[in-house]
Amino acid sequence: MTTMNPTDASAEPAAPTENTPAKDPEQQWLDTVYRKGEKQLTPRAVVAGMLIGGVMCLSNLYVFFKTGWSLGVTLTACILAFALFELLRAARLTKSEFSILENNAMGSVASAAGYMTGGGNMAAFGALLMVTTTRPSALWLMLWFGVIAAMGVFAAIPIKRQLINKEALAFPTGTATAETLRSMHEAAHHGDAGAEGAGAGKEKARLLGIAGLMGALLAFLRDAKAAWIPFNLPGSIALPFQIAGRAAKDWTITLNCELVLVGAGALMSFRTAWSLLLSGMAGYAILAPRLAEEHAIKEVSYKAIVGWTLWPGAAILVASGLTSFFLDYKSIVRSFRGLSGIFKRGAKSEKEEPIAEVECPPWWFPAGFAVLAPIVILLMGFLFHIPLWAGIIAVPLAVVMGFVAARVTGETDVTPTKALGPVTQAVYGLLSPGNLAGNIMSANVTGGVGLHSADLLTDLKSGWLLGASPRQQLKGQLFGVVAGALVVVPAFWLIMPDPSVLGSEEWPAPSCLVWAGVSKAFAGGLGGLPPGAGRAMVIGLLLGVVLALAERFAPKKLLPFVPSPAGLGIALVIPASNAIAMFIGATIAHVLRKTKPALGERVTVPVSSGWIAGESLMGIAIKLLVVAGVLQK
Repeated sequence: MTTMNPTDASAEPAAPTENTPAKDPEQQWLDTVYRKGEKQLTPRAVVAGMLIGGVMCLSNLYVFFKTGWSLGVTLTACILAFALFELLRAARLTKSEFSILENNAMGSVASAAGYMTGGGNMAAFGALLMVTTTRPSALWLMLWFGVIAAMGVFAAIPIKRQLINKEALAFPTGTATAETLRSMHEAAHHGDAGAEGAGAGKEKARLLGIAGLMGALLAFLRDAKAAWIPFNLPGSIALPFQIAGRAAKDWTITLNCELVLVGAGALMSFRTAWSLLLSGMAGYAILAPRLAEEHAIKEVSYKAIVGWTLWPGAAILVASGLTSFFLDYKSIVRSFRGLSGIFKRGAKSEKEEPIAEVECPPWWFPAGFAVLAPIVILLMGFLFHIPLWAGIIAVPLAVVMGFVAARVTGETDVTPTKALGPVTQAVYGLLSPGNLAGNIMSANVTGGVGLHSADLLTDLKSGWLLGASPRQQLKGQLFGVVAGALVVVPAFWLIMPDPSVLGSEEWPAPSCLVWAGVSKAFAGGLGGLPPGAGRAMVIGLLLGVVLALAERFAPKKLLPFVPSPAGLGIALVIPASNAIAMFIGATIAHVLRKTKPALGERVTVPVSSGWIAGESLMGIAIKLLVVAGVLQK
């Protein structure tokens, strides 16, 4: 049986053996991991999180309109905060150390603020500006984005215990963040850890640092361009073969030069990774050439291919997520039962589980939605002319999609807003045909709730591994939501004073183009689907249900051979090169753990975390230097 201590970030409740009785994982966590009474959401943690998150929101805003992606936030913020407070201590400007749980709470604040660009927020807003004349004021948009994000925070409450405490889903970025925090803080403040613990912490910190330098150096040599830089590494390496008479790279099949993808793969399960590769190769090497041959897609490009494959991919993700959710119906029932606590303050409450004193009270979920949902529904009607009845439907749909997004993120580290947004657009294409603004912004509700729900659960995974209070992290997330909402709207207008440049060579805004295209396609209902996509969606729905049932009921020894529905679905909405890179990382980690278990356990997480942190930090630095004119575009 594994021995755990409060500083072991990689510890999960140990599985019972033949000689040890099964123990409730939540009780075991309370006994061996939870750090009761330690300071967490302190004023300096909140202020640092809001400031760092605000700066990263600015960076992500710029990167998003250039690439369509938002860079990682939590890992980067925790490293920056640690370095900042170490400098302040060295300068004797602060006496007490910035503790690991303060840093973890700070990460929740910064993550919510920095990710305000994601979840469809900027994709929807950019698409809105591209296809309509609707121009809501800055104050109304701040309220809109803030309320949607807050709904996502509350939507995470009823599924947290199931996904993290009981199922122990990977949430790779959350795991990486916990390991990064532990390595840094043990290396700097190991007085209470003992010689052995300090030595292990220093080794992991050293591995993390070396890997971080590798990731940063690779990103710099690849992306930094200037006259004084003699050469640049390629962004990808072409493979020397053709498919259907075209180079493999035309079908997105290349080797990416991105350690962040390899690191993310190393942190996910091998089952999910081989499912990604299987689906990616089937989608881009077999299905896509067939679609081109039958003229179901207009050109051979990632944008054209994913415009078709996102429909079966989304169907797999939605069906499997809903099936898994309904199989775990007790968690949502418990949440609504908790609502009675609001009205029974004077009544004698039933005896609660010990974990209830630490977890967010179940009634917070329905209470939060009781306050926020009417605001969203009214704003949908007032700002985007969405009928009241259609706005009411958006709320439960957003909650369901939030649950789906959270589960997929837990397995793959990819939040499927690019798949779930179009599903909502399809629904509203039927409910309110011809309303482009309503079609886009209703999907923004789904995407925003999904992203912020998954984001909080990723942070809560870190807290679970470190022994933090979920209540403190949820409150921190709400502080971050306020900061992000206040920053993202005025920052958009500063960076993009003329929205007509969206979709140009200077500001490609690929995600905005996709959302705008889907909205136009669904303006008249499902008739806008690409040829054959409707049939593919039905197949995807059936496959998602079957695989989710297999995950639950298949014999344990056969589970590694059951394809992951999350892996299959995600692979159809990302380039094949991403699936290949993540599979490579997962394979390296899997082989290392099988052949050299001790070494694999010691190095996999810190090295992977270092790659992710180093490349993310350097990516942000390069984008800022480009804006400052130090580097070329």
